[in-house]
Amino acid sequence: MTSPNLIILYVKDPAESASFYRNLLNREPAVEAPNFVAFPLEGGFTLGLWRRSKVEPQPSAIGNRGEVAFMVEGENAVARHYEDWRQRGLPIAQELTELDFGPTFVVLDPDGHRLRVCEPDK
Repeated sequence: MTSPNLIILYVKDPAESASFYRNLLNREPAVEAPNFVAFPLEGGFTLGLWRRSKVEPQPSAIGNRGEVAFMVEGENAVARHYEDWRQRGLPIAQELTELDFGPTFVVLDPDGHRLRVCEPDK
């Protein structure tokens, strides 16, 4: 069975985005090239950052049509992440709030990609 294990975000400047994600994830990339950076994550998943102008074939549109979600476990874990990321000065797109699926908030990376923090399904 084939399982997804890589998500790629198209970015204006991979070095700038790498700096953002290095700080956010508190880890170093495994690959760092002029047009592509890759951060291995837990569970065998990788986050790739590809220079938008070098993507082949070129995307047909630019915009927020999805999110990268970080599911965190533990009592008040979402609120703790919110305070940490707010203190770091990350741009908040959605303040800490309660939705149908529990507490959540959204920050933006340098290219406007939405990064949501929430609890895993129970």
